Amino acid sequence: MKNSTDLVRPFHLSIPQSELEDLQSRLDRIRWPDPETVLDSSQGPQLAKIRSLVEHWRDHYDWRACEKMLNGLGQYKTEIDGLDIHFLHVRSPEPDALPLLITHGWPGSVLEFRDVIGPLTDPVAHGGKASDAFHLVIPSLPGHGFSDKPTTTGWGIQRIADAWVVLMERLGYSRWAAQGGDRGAQVTLALGYMNPDPLVGIHLNLAMFAPTDEELSAASGEEKAMLADLQYYMDHISGYNKVHCTRPGSIGFSLADSPVGLAAWMYAMFQDVSDSDGNPERVFSLDAMIDDIMLYWLPNTGPSSARLYWEVERESPWMVTPDNPMPTPTGISMFPGEKARFSRRWAEPRFAELVHFNELQKGGHFASWERPQEFVDELRATFRNTAVKGSTRDDAQQVRAAVAEMA
Repeated sequence: MKNSTDLVRPFHLSIPQSELEDLQSRLDRIRWPDPETVLDSSQGPQLAKIRSLVEHWRDHYDWRACEKMLNGLGQYKTEIDGLDIHFLHVRSPEPDALPLLITHGWPGSVLEFRDVIGPLTDPVAHGGKASDAFHLVIPSLPGHGFSDKPTTTGWGIQRIADAWVVLMERLGYSRWAAQGGDRGAQVTLALGYMNPDPLVGIHLNLAMFAPTDEELSAASGEEKAMLADLQYYMDHISGYNKVHCTRPGSIGFSLADSPVGLAAWMYAMFQDVSDSDGNPERVFSLDAMIDDIMLYWLPNTGPSSARLYWEVERESPWMVTPDNPMPTPTGISMFPGEKARFSRRWAEPRFAELVHFNELQKGGHFASWERPQEFVDELRATFRNTAVKGSTRDDAQQVRAAVAEMA
Protein backbone atom coordinates (compact mmCIF):
# COMPACT_ATOMS: atom_id res chain seq x y z
CA MET A 1 0.00 0.00 0.00
CA LYS A 2 1.29 3.48 -0.83
CA ASN A 3 1.89 5.89 2.04
CA SER A 4 0.53 9.43 1.91
CA THR A 5 3.69 10.97 0.49
CA ASP A 6 3.60 8.55 -2.45
CA LEU A 7 0.21 10.00 -3.38
CA VAL A 8 1.62 13.51 -3.91
CA ARG A 9 3.38 14.01 -7.23
CA PRO A 10 5.44 16.97 -8.47
CA PHE A 11 3.73 18.65 -11.42
CA HIS A 12 5.75 20.33 -14.14
CA LEU A 13 3.77 22.60 -16.44
CA SER A 14 4.76 22.48 -20.11
CA ILE A 15 2.03 23.53 -22.53
CA PRO A 16 2.61 22.14 -26.04
CA GLN A 17 3.60 24.82 -28.52
CA SER A 18 0.79 23.66 -30.78
CA GLU A 19 -1.77 24.84 -28.20
CA LEU A 20 -0.18 28.28 -28.07
CA GLU A 21 -0.19 28.43 -31.87
CA ASP A 22 -3.88 27.50 -31.91
CA LEU A 23 -4.56 30.34 -29.49
CA GLN A 24 -2.55 32.74 -31.62
CA SER A 25 -4.57 31.72 -34.68
CA ARG A 26 -7.83 32.39 -32.84
CA LEU A 27 -6.60 35.80 -31.72
CA ASP A 28 -5.73 36.59 -35.34
CA ARG A 29 -9.31 35.85 -36.48
CA ILE A 30 -11.74 37.78 -34.33
CA ARG A 31 -15.20 38.96 -35.29
CA TRP A 32 -15.71 41.96 -33.02
CA PRO A 33 -19.13 43.11 -31.83
CA ASP A 34 -20.40 46.61 -32.45
CA PRO A 35 -19.39 49.18 -29.84
CA GLU A 36 -21.62 49.72 -26.83
CA THR A 37 -24.24 52.45 -27.19
CA VAL A 38 -23.36 54.12 -23.87
CA LEU A 39 -20.28 56.00 -22.69
CA ASP A 40 -19.74 53.85 -19.60
CA SER A 41 -19.53 50.14 -18.72
CA SER A 42 -23.20 49.76 -17.80
CA GLN A 43 -23.67 47.38 -20.75
CA GLY A 44 -20.57 45.37 -19.84
CA PRO A 45 -16.90 45.63 -20.82
CA GLN A 46 -16.27 48.34 -23.39
CA LEU A 47 -15.05 47.32 -26.82
CA ALA A 48 -11.97 49.56 -26.66
CA LYS A 49 -10.85 48.00 -23.36
CA ILE A 50 -11.18 44.42 -24.59
CA ARG A 51 -9.50 45.25 -27.91
CA SER A 52 -6.56 46.74 -26.01
CA LEU A 53 -6.22 43.66 -23.82
CA VAL A 54 -6.53 41.26 -26.76
CA GLU A 55 -4.00 43.18 -28.87
CA HIS A 56 -1.52 42.94 -26.02
CA TRP A 57 -2.32 39.23 -25.64
CA ARG A 58 -1.79 38.62 -29.36
CA ASP A 59 1.30 40.77 -29.93
CA HIS A 60 3.24 41.10 -26.68
CA TYR A 61 2.20 38.52 -24.09
CA ASP A 62 4.61 35.70 -23.10
CA TRP A 63 2.94 32.64 -21.58
CA ARG A 64 6.28 30.93 -21.03
CA ALA A 65 7.22 33.54 -18.41
CA CYS A 66 4.12 32.66 -16.38
CA GLU A 67 4.75 28.96 -16.88
CA LYS A 68 8.32 29.34 -15.61
CA MET A 69 7.14 31.27 -12.56
CA LEU A 70 4.57 28.61 -11.65
CA ASN A 71 7.09 25.81 -12.06
CA GLY A 72 9.52 27.71 -9.87
CA LEU A 73 7.04 28.05 -7.02
CA GLY A 74 6.55 24.29 -6.58
CA GLN A 75 3.51 22.63 -8.14
CA TYR A 76 2.04 19.28 -7.18
CA LYS A 77 -0.92 17.04 -7.88
CA THR A 78 -2.65 14.45 -5.74
CA GLU A 79 -5.79 12.40 -6.32
CA ILE A 80 -8.54 12.98 -3.76
CA ASP A 81 -12.02 11.50 -4.06
CA GLY A 82 -11.44 10.57 -7.69
CA LEU A 83 -10.05 13.91 -8.88
CA ASP A 84 -6.47 15.03 -9.40
CA ILE A 85 -6.06 18.24 -7.41
CA HIS A 86 -3.41 20.73 -8.52
CA PHE A 87 -1.80 22.89 -5.83
CA LEU A 88 1.14 25.10 -5.03
CA HIS A 89 3.12 24.06 -1.98
CA VAL A 90 5.60 26.71 -0.92
CA ARG A 91 7.58 25.95 2.23
CA SER A 92 8.92 28.68 4.47
CA PRO A 93 12.60 28.71 5.45
CA GLU A 94 11.31 29.05 9.02
CA PRO A 95 10.83 25.48 10.31
CA ASP A 96 8.10 26.40 12.80
CA ALA A 97 5.98 28.36 10.33
CA LEU A 98 2.22 27.97 10.49
CA PRO A 99 0.83 25.96 7.55
CA LEU A 100 -1.81 28.05 5.76
CA LEU A 101 -4.32 26.76 3.22
CA ILE A 102 -5.47 29.51 0.83
CA THR A 103 -8.42 29.01 -1.52
CA HIS A 104 -9.13 31.22 -4.55
CA GLY A 105 -12.46 32.01 -6.19
CA TRP A 106 -13.84 32.85 -9.65
CA PRO A 107 -12.53 34.29 -11.91
CA GLY A 108 -9.40 33.99 -9.82
CA SER A 109 -6.74 31.31 -9.58
CA VAL A 110 -3.62 30.41 -7.64
CA LEU A 111 -2.03 33.39 -9.42
CA GLU A 112 -4.06 35.79 -7.25
CA PHE A 113 -1.50 35.14 -4.52
CA ARG A 114 1.75 35.48 -6.46
CA ASP A 115 2.67 38.79 -4.78
CA VAL A 116 2.01 37.59 -1.23
CA ILE A 117 3.82 34.24 -1.40
CA GLY A 118 7.25 35.73 -0.70
CA PRO A 119 6.23 37.94 2.25
CA LEU A 120 4.11 35.19 3.81
CA THR A 121 6.70 32.43 3.53
CA ASP A 122 9.82 34.50 4.20
CA PRO A 123 8.78 37.46 6.36
CA VAL A 124 12.31 38.24 7.53
CA ALA A 125 13.26 39.05 3.95
CA HIS A 126 10.17 41.28 3.61
CA GLY A 127 10.24 43.37 6.78
CA GLY A 128 8.48 40.95 9.12
CA LYS A 129 9.38 38.62 11.94
CA ALA A 130 10.28 34.95 11.74
CA SER A 131 7.25 34.21 13.92
CA ASP A 132 5.03 35.58 11.13
CA ALA A 133 6.06 32.85 8.69
CA PHE A 134 3.64 30.53 6.89
CA HIS A 135 4.02 27.37 4.85
CA LEU A 136 1.57 27.86 2.00
CA VAL A 137 -0.74 25.33 0.36
CA ILE A 138 -2.70 26.93 -2.49
CA PRO A 139 -4.94 24.48 -4.38
CA SER A 140 -6.82 24.99 -7.61
CA LEU A 141 -10.51 24.36 -7.05
CA PRO A 142 -11.91 21.30 -8.86
CA GLY A 143 -12.74 22.32 -12.42
CA HIS A 144 -10.37 25.30 -12.22
CA GLY A 145 -6.79 25.73 -13.37
CA PHE A 146 -4.99 22.44 -13.67
CA SER A 147 -7.16 20.47 -11.24
CA ASP A 148 -9.37 17.80 -12.78
CA LYS A 149 -12.88 18.67 -13.92
CA PRO A 150 -15.71 16.80 -12.16
CA THR A 151 -17.55 14.51 -14.55
CA THR A 152 -20.51 13.92 -12.23
CA THR A 153 -22.64 16.14 -10.02
CA GLY A 154 -21.96 16.53 -6.32
CA TRP A 155 -18.75 18.55 -6.20
CA GLY A 156 -19.96 21.48 -4.10
CA ILE A 157 -18.52 23.45 -1.21
CA GLN A 158 -18.73 20.74 1.43
CA ARG A 159 -17.06 18.13 -0.76
CA ILE A 160 -14.25 20.56 -1.60
CA ALA A 161 -13.76 21.34 2.09
CA ASP A 162 -13.60 17.62 2.85
CA ALA A 163 -10.97 17.23 0.12
CA TRP A 164 -8.91 20.09 1.56
CA VAL A 165 -8.80 18.36 4.96
CA VAL A 166 -7.46 15.25 3.24
CA LEU A 167 -4.91 17.37 1.36
CA MET A 168 -3.51 18.95 4.51
CA GLU A 169 -3.38 15.61 6.29
CA ARG A 170 -1.65 14.05 3.30
CA LEU A 171 1.02 16.77 3.41
CA GLY A 172 1.72 15.88 7.03
CA TYR A 173 0.34 19.01 8.69
CA SER A 174 -1.18 18.36 12.11
CA ARG A 175 -1.94 22.04 12.80
CA TRP A 176 -2.95 24.54 10.11
CA ALA A 177 -5.01 27.60 9.30
CA ALA A 178 -7.20 28.53 6.32
CA GLN A 179 -7.93 31.68 4.32
CA GLY A 180 -10.39 32.55 1.58
CA GLY A 181 -12.28 35.20 -0.34
CA ASP A 182 -15.06 34.80 -2.92
CA ARG A 183 -15.69 31.08 -3.50
CA GLY A 184 -12.67 30.40 -1.31
CA ALA A 185 -14.44 32.14 1.56
CA GLN A 186 -17.31 29.66 1.29
CA VAL A 187 -14.87 26.75 1.40
CA THR A 188 -13.08 28.34 4.34
CA LEU A 189 -16.38 28.88 6.16
CA ALA A 190 -17.23 25.22 5.60
CA LEU A 191 -13.87 24.26 7.10
CA GLY A 192 -14.51 26.56 10.04
CA TYR A 193 -17.90 25.03 10.74
CA MET A 194 -16.40 21.54 10.43
CA ASN A 195 -13.78 22.72 12.94
CA PRO A 196 -11.43 19.74 12.50
CA ASP A 197 -8.88 19.33 15.29
CA PRO A 198 -5.89 20.54 13.21
CA LEU A 199 -7.59 23.82 12.22
CA VAL A 200 -6.37 26.63 14.50
CA GLY A 201 -8.14 29.54 12.83
CA ILE A 202 -9.47 31.09 9.64
CA HIS A 203 -9.24 34.43 7.86
CA LEU A 204 -11.86 35.84 5.49
CA ASN A 205 -11.98 38.83 3.19
CA LEU A 206 -15.60 38.07 2.30
CA ALA A 207 -18.43 36.34 4.15
CA MET A 208 -22.00 36.27 2.91
CA PHE A 209 -24.68 37.05 5.50
CA ALA A 210 -28.26 38.27 5.76
CA PRO A 211 -28.96 41.02 8.29
CA THR A 212 -31.78 40.37 10.72
CA ASP A 213 -34.84 42.62 10.88
CA GLU A 214 -33.51 44.11 14.10
CA GLU A 215 -30.14 44.85 12.48
CA LEU A 216 -31.82 46.49 9.51
CA SER A 217 -33.96 48.74 11.68
CA ALA A 218 -30.95 49.82 13.75
CA ALA A 219 -28.50 50.14 10.86
CA SER A 220 -26.07 53.03 11.01
CA GLY A 221 -25.34 55.24 8.03
CA GLU A 222 -22.19 53.26 7.33
CA GLU A 223 -24.07 49.96 7.53
CA LYS A 224 -26.76 51.27 5.19
CA ALA A 225 -24.04 52.17 2.69
CA MET A 226 -22.72 48.61 2.90
CA LEU A 227 -26.18 47.24 2.16
CA ALA A 228 -26.55 49.68 -0.74
CA ASP A 229 -23.31 48.36 -2.26
CA LEU A 230 -24.59 44.80 -1.96
CA GLN A 231 -27.91 45.78 -3.55
CA TYR A 232 -26.07 47.48 -6.41
CA TYR A 233 -24.14 44.26 -7.00
CA MET A 234 -27.36 42.24 -7.05
CA ASP A 235 -29.13 44.67 -9.38
CA HIS A 236 -26.37 45.59 -11.84
CA ILE A 237 -23.40 43.21 -11.64
CA SER A 238 -24.58 39.73 -10.72
CA GLY A 239 -25.89 38.65 -14.14
CA TYR A 240 -22.92 36.29 -14.57
CA ASN A 241 -23.89 34.63 -11.28
CA LYS A 242 -27.46 33.99 -12.44
CA VAL A 243 -26.20 32.48 -15.71
CA HIS A 244 -23.68 30.25 -13.93
CA CYS A 245 -26.24 29.10 -11.37
CA THR A 246 -28.99 28.29 -13.86
CA ARG A 247 -27.50 27.64 -17.32
CA PRO A 248 -23.72 27.17 -17.06
CA GLY A 249 -23.78 25.01 -20.17
CA SER A 250 -25.10 27.87 -22.27
CA ILE A 251 -22.17 30.18 -21.56
CA GLY A 252 -19.81 27.20 -21.46
CA PHE A 253 -19.69 26.88 -25.25
CA SER A 254 -18.47 30.47 -25.59
CA LEU A 255 -15.93 30.09 -22.77
CA ALA A 256 -14.52 26.93 -24.36
CA ASP A 257 -14.41 28.08 -27.98
CA SER A 258 -13.56 31.78 -27.91
CA PRO A 259 -10.56 33.19 -26.07
CA VAL A 260 -11.99 36.70 -26.51
CA GLY A 261 -15.34 35.57 -25.15
CA LEU A 262 -13.61 34.06 -22.12
CA ALA A 263 -11.45 37.14 -21.61
CA ALA A 264 -14.41 39.54 -21.79
CA TRP A 265 -16.48 37.40 -19.40
CA MET A 266 -13.65 37.45 -16.86
CA TYR A 267 -12.65 41.06 -17.50
CA ALA A 268 -16.15 42.14 -16.49
CA MET A 269 -15.38 40.98 -12.96
CA PHE A 270 -11.94 42.57 -12.88
CA GLN A 271 -13.74 45.76 -13.87
CA ASP A 272 -16.83 45.55 -11.66
CA VAL A 273 -15.55 44.32 -8.28
CA SER A 274 -12.00 45.61 -8.04
CA ASP A 275 -11.33 48.93 -6.30
CA SER A 276 -10.45 50.60 -9.61
CA ASP A 277 -13.40 52.83 -10.52
CA GLY A 278 -14.16 50.46 -13.39
CA ASN A 279 -10.62 50.65 -14.80
CA PRO A 280 -8.89 47.43 -13.75
CA GLU A 281 -5.75 48.42 -15.64
CA ARG A 282 -5.14 50.84 -12.75
CA VAL A 283 -4.59 47.96 -10.32
CA PHE A 284 -3.72 44.95 -12.54
CA SER A 285 -1.20 44.79 -15.34
CA LEU A 286 -2.41 43.46 -18.67
CA ASP A 287 0.05 40.57 -18.32
CA ALA A 288 -1.33 39.65 -14.90
CA MET A 289 -4.93 39.64 -16.13
CA ILE A 290 -3.97 37.54 -19.16
CA ASP A 291 -2.00 35.11 -16.97
CA ASP A 292 -5.19 34.52 -14.99
CA ILE A 293 -7.26 34.14 -18.16
CA MET A 294 -4.74 31.60 -19.46
CA LEU A 295 -5.31 29.41 -16.41
CA TYR A 296 -8.88 29.03 -17.68
CA TRP A 297 -8.15 28.95 -21.42
CA LEU A 298 -5.32 26.41 -21.57
CA PRO A 299 -7.00 23.65 -19.48
CA ASN A 300 -10.45 24.62 -20.85
CA THR A 301 -11.88 25.16 -17.38
CA GLY A 302 -14.17 28.07 -18.23
CA PRO A 303 -17.20 25.75 -18.52
CA SER A 304 -16.35 23.59 -15.50
CA SER A 305 -15.68 26.61 -13.29
CA ALA A 306 -19.11 28.00 -14.21
CA ARG A 307 -20.72 24.66 -13.29
CA LEU A 308 -19.49 25.01 -9.72
CA TYR A 309 -22.05 27.80 -9.30
CA TRP A 310 -24.78 25.38 -10.40
CA GLU A 311 -23.56 22.91 -7.76
CA VAL A 312 -23.39 25.49 -4.97
CA GLU A 313 -26.88 26.75 -5.81
CA ARG A 314 -28.16 23.29 -4.86
CA GLU A 315 -26.48 23.25 -1.45
CA SER A 316 -27.62 24.96 1.73
CA PRO A 317 -26.76 28.68 1.71
CA TRP A 318 -23.21 29.29 2.86
CA MET A 319 -23.91 32.16 5.21
CA VAL A 320 -22.95 32.98 8.77
CA THR A 321 -25.89 33.60 11.09
CA PRO A 322 -26.27 34.70 14.73
CA ASP A 323 -28.13 31.49 15.58
CA ASN A 324 -25.26 29.37 14.22
CA PRO A 325 -22.08 31.35 14.93
CA MET A 326 -18.72 30.29 13.56
CA PRO A 327 -16.95 28.23 16.27
CA THR A 328 -13.40 28.56 14.87
CA PRO A 329 -11.24 31.59 15.74
CA THR A 330 -11.68 34.05 12.86
CA GLY A 331 -10.03 37.14 11.46
CA ILE A 332 -11.99 39.34 9.04
CA SER A 333 -10.68 42.03 6.70
CA MET A 334 -13.23 44.24 4.97
CA PHE A 335 -11.80 45.92 1.87
CA PRO A 336 -13.91 48.92 0.75
CA GLY A 337 -14.29 47.82 -2.88
CA GLU A 338 -15.82 44.51 -1.85
CA LYS A 339 -19.55 44.69 -2.52
CA ALA A 340 -20.53 42.28 0.28
CA ARG A 341 -19.30 43.84 3.53
CA PHE A 342 -20.51 44.04 7.10
CA SER A 343 -19.65 45.98 10.21
CA ARG A 344 -17.88 44.71 13.31
CA ARG A 345 -21.19 45.06 15.16
CA TRP A 346 -22.81 42.66 12.69
CA ALA A 347 -19.79 40.31 12.69
CA GLU A 348 -19.53 39.78 16.45
CA PRO A 349 -22.73 37.72 16.95
CA ARG A 350 -21.87 35.60 13.90
CA PHE A 351 -18.33 34.65 14.96
CA ALA A 352 -17.94 33.13 18.41
CA GLU A 353 -14.24 34.01 18.58
CA LEU A 354 -13.50 37.08 16.48
CA VAL A 355 -9.76 37.48 16.97
CA HIS A 356 -9.29 40.25 14.38
CA PHE A 357 -11.54 42.66 12.50
CA ASN A 358 -10.39 45.54 10.33
CA GLU A 359 -11.86 47.85 7.70
CA LEU A 360 -9.20 48.80 5.14
CA GLN A 361 -8.93 52.09 3.26
CA LYS A 362 -8.31 50.68 -0.22
CA GLY A 363 -8.77 47.42 -2.10
CA GLY A 364 -11.59 45.36 -3.50
CA HIS A 365 -12.77 41.83 -4.16
CA PHE A 366 -9.35 40.55 -5.26
CA ALA A 367 -7.71 41.60 -2.00
CA SER A 368 -4.39 39.74 -2.21
CA TRP A 369 -3.94 40.79 -5.84
CA GLU A 370 -4.96 44.42 -5.43
CA ARG A 371 -3.37 45.22 -2.06
CA PRO A 372 -0.76 42.54 -1.34
CA GLN A 373 0.99 44.31 1.54
CA GLU A 374 -2.26 45.06 3.40
CA PHE A 375 -3.39 41.47 2.79
CA VAL A 376 -0.17 40.14 4.31
CA ASP A 377 -0.50 42.46 7.29
CA GLU A 378 -4.07 41.29 7.88
CA LEU A 379 -3.07 37.62 7.88
CA ARG A 380 -0.17 38.28 10.23
CA ALA A 381 -2.44 40.17 12.62
CA THR A 382 -5.07 37.43 12.55
CA PHE A 383 -2.85 34.49 13.24
CA ARG A 384 -0.75 36.25 15.86
CA ASN A 385 -4.00 36.32 17.80
CA THR A 386 -5.09 32.70 17.41
CA ALA A 387 -4.98 30.54 20.48
CA VAL A 388 -2.54 28.00 19.01
CA LYS A 389 0.27 29.36 16.83
CA GLY A 390 2.37 27.30 14.47
CA SER A 391 3.28 23.66 14.11
CA THR A 392 5.55 21.86 16.52
CA ARG A 393 9.16 21.20 15.61
CA ASP A 394 8.30 17.51 15.23
CA ASP A 395 5.60 18.49 12.71
CA ALA A 396 8.09 20.59 10.77
CA GLN A 397 10.64 17.78 10.66
CA GLN A 398 7.97 15.34 9.50
CA VAL A 399 6.89 17.62 6.67
CA ARG A 400 10.45 18.39 5.57
CA ALA A 401 11.06 14.64 5.33
CA ALA A 402 7.85 14.22 3.32
CA VAL A 403 8.78 16.99 0.91
CA ALA A 404 12.28 15.53 0.46
CA GLU A 405 10.74 12.13 -0.34
CA MET A 406 8.38 13.69 -2.91
CA ALA A 407 11.30 15.40 -4.63
